[in-house]
Amino acid sequence: MRGLLFIHVGQAGVQIGNACWELYCLEHGIQPNGQMPSDKTMGGGDDSFNTFFSETGAGKHVPRAVFVDLEPTVIDEVRSGTYRQLFHPEQLITGKEDAANNYARGHYTIGKEIIDLVLDRVRKLADQCTGLQGFLVFHSFGGGTGSGFTSLLMERLSVDYGKKSKLEFSIYPAPQVSTAVVEPYNSILTTHTTLEVLGKVQVCCFVECQSLTGCLNLFRSVIMSASVWFFFSIMSDAIKELEKTTFNAALSRFLYVNDQHVTKYQVLNPL
Repeated sequence: MRGLLFIHVGQAGVQIGNACWELYCLEHGIQPNGQMPSDKTMGGGDDSFNTFFSETGAGKHVPRAVFVDLEPTVIDEVRSGTYRQLFHPEQLITGKEDAANNYARGHYTIGKEIIDLVLDRVRKLADQCTGLQGFLVFHSFGGGTGSGFTSLLMERLSVDYGKKSKLEFSIYPAPQVSTAVVEPYNSILTTHTTLEVLGKVQVCCFVECQSLTGCLNLFRSVIMSASVWFFFSIMSDAIKELEKTTFNAALSRFLYVNDQHVTKYQVLNPL
């Protein structure tokens, strides 16, 4: 089964992932414990969920996702939250101390202590896919883990999975909601690494809304819209072949948020 791997890094990436996987479960009719009703009426009766979830022998659907943070506080909320039974414990990876908003700690010191463990978990998830399509990485540019560790992770992924697509959903810092004075420095260092590793950066949309709830809802909608590029599991073989040669170039020009047509360079007005 073709699939995608989701990697959620740092506080921002983990919190976004927690909200997004709740949405994915609702859309596919998967319950918080990973079970799906036998009639599958809520999920539409197809197997498209296999793009995001792997099914165990016991019928439990486990996200193809890895949550990583250098300190356990935020991931502990996932471990004790409503969807605590959804994720495999090995996919929730934490260190013992955070990066303290320091890019160097996330990239060169603390991050290096768990990078091999993270890559091992990623490899195991990749082995479960008969046709791995790529990676969706969620993180912030301002935090020490989101910037430093993500840069290290992307460097390693580019070596191990050089031909696989890698799509980043990143949160850039803003002076109105800044939590650390070093966020601009972290962002510059991360952007530099991203340009070297990925070769290009595409801006999906700028959000001028200060409501964090509104931003999160918009973020989830953009993620679901962008993810349609990879939904091979619900396409015929002919469409799959056409997608490989034509659709990626055509669809990469546009995104859809609900009923709104959004180009990659369009600036959204405040909600």
